[in-house]
Amino acid sequence: MFQSFETAGQRDLGPERLAALRAAMEKAGIDAFLVPRADAHQGEYVAPRDARLQWLTGFTGSAGFCVVTQKEAGLFVDGRYTVQARDQVADCFSVVRFPQAKAGDWLAERLSQGARVGFDPWLHTRAAVEALNDALGSGIAVMPVEPNPLDTIWPDQPAPPQGLVRLFPDDIAGKTAPEKIAEICETLKADGHAFAALSLPDSIAWLLNIRGSDIPRNPVPHAFALVEAGTGDVRLFIDEAKLRDVEVSYPVFPPESVVQALSQLSGPVRIDRDTAPYIFSHALEEAQVKFVYAPDPCLLPKACKTEAEIAHTSEAHLRDAAAMCRFLHWLSDAEARVLQGETITEIDVVEGLEGFRRATDRLLDISFETIAGSGPHGAIVHYRVTHDTNRALADGELLLVDSGGQYDDGTTDITRTMAIGTPTDEQIDTYTRVLKGMIALSRARWPKGLAGRDLDPLARAPLWRHGQDFDHGTGHGVGVALSVHEGPQRISRQSDIPLEVGMILSNEPGYYREGAFGVRIENLVAIEPAHPLPDQDDREMLAFKTLTWVPLDRRLIDVAALSPGERAWIDTYHAGIATRMTGRLPADVVHWLGDVTAPL
Repeated sequence: MFQSFETAGQRDLGPERLAALRAAMEKAGIDAFLVPRADAHQGEYVAPRDARLQWLTGFTGSAGFCVVTQKEAGLFVDGRYTVQARDQVADCFSVVRFPQAKAGDWLAERLSQGARVGFDPWLHTRAAVEALNDALGSGIAVMPVEPNPLDTIWPDQPAPPQGLVRLFPDDIAGKTAPEKIAEICETLKADGHAFAALSLPDSIAWLLNIRGSDIPRNPVPHAFALVEAGTGDVRLFIDEAKLRDVEVSYPVFPPESVVQALSQLSGPVRIDRDTAPYIFSHALEEAQVKFVYAPDPCLLPKACKTEAEIAHTSEAHLRDAAAMCRFLHWLSDAEARVLQGETITEIDVVEGLEGFRRATDRLLDISFETIAGSGPHGAIVHYRVTHDTNRALADGELLLVDSGGQYDDGTTDITRTMAIGTPTDEQIDTYTRVLKGMIALSRARWPKGLAGRDLDPLARAPLWRHGQDFDHGTGHGVGVALSVHEGPQRISRQSDIPLEVGMILSNEPGYYREGAFGVRIENLVAIEPAHPLPDQDDREMLAFKTLTWVPLDRRLIDVAALSPGERAWIDTYHAGIATRMTGRLPADVVHWLGDVTAPL
């Protein structure tokens, strides 16, 4: 099993560890300290060595940070994690809703003039530090601190990861590494930049057509890179032991030497203030090297997939869909046993689903920890089952399963919500509203130039009409055999990045009633040019191409609440599943699939 069910956080040790951190802060001469869930590469997932927030607080979510003073400690989490955080952390930590509350404002209310706020310069971006400075004003100092005080009190802190690097095939990438480097260099030269400093592992993996294994669920290596615009030279900063199975044509240096290398450049050096560690720009300032803030030049090219990437990831999604169909067939049998009194648990569900993905013989990893939330656990947006929380499936409840696979040719992410037994009217009404939002986004056509925030209301409108909403984005970017959460593209209220052909996004509206149930339905979609219409003017229009082909639970659909267009979309979608799964499933699953994909 890739997934384990151990309880990762240690709630009971929170008070003891918090007291030790405060002693270390006093020794370092600081009045407050920031503990992010981050590493030097600002990835969503962190290696065990960098799980500082989890070690201190017990919180295991994928986003959040803690602000510690000598008297208080605030754990800042967004709406996805408030329920989870309250369950996982000791009373010595106050759970604070972010972004409604800001760290700077919280600290300003608790610190007096002359106070000193410390942060690890490897774990925070320049943008985050500047925002904190602006909120606190000149009377409170915000200062980098090395070594990290928390590291000094973590006696058994794991070693840095040593995952091996492998080459990524050019035929899947659609471009060679030299071709990508040449394109990035042209961008740098056009912008007047001599160098680009790269710190995002997925950007480096994409640029050099390599993959790694330093971080669970994400096939990327921990590394930094410098790209020189004029020559096309690349310097790779990585532990050389990770390269023992591959040969790279770039000079390799220890990762810690990147700071010295930065200080010896002749600018202007391009730095992404939103993703690069603060220490990058600080080193350039200290050495008086000219630098400019601009987005990582790999972000948009990586987001706009090549035709080869779309073709290969489409095949990966069909392979994954077959595994999901086999799982849903298994679940229908498991449901029957539950209704006869047999105990089937959330862990059984996770193990069963991973088994079907493993049976493809192409699974490299899961793309994130599988979410299998039964009943009230479905309302915890990023719930992870453990032996301590494991719950049995029950008649009359919903089961929300959000999961994905990392294959050698693609990355998948899919959510389905299923009824166990006979669903209630409330469950059917809620599911149908969420489904209507997902369909509205799937059917969308829009003029080129619009951003994710422009499309986001389409998925929420059916819920808004009933005074409901959800507290997460509607969609995130997804890589190809890379990170399951990829920027810069998103479908959310905050996203102003124009949507472009080749981008892959999730389409996942939801609704969550704390203590009762959760509903989420998710497909992945790719952006393509929209087919022209007879009365269309000369503007360029875009549309979504569906990548995910897995049936919906018909029992949860209120057909009377659907428009003719929505009903036609579901019937067409289900017919497409039946066609695409031909030859990929055993006979008993094919028979079941015929029933669940029949026209409404």
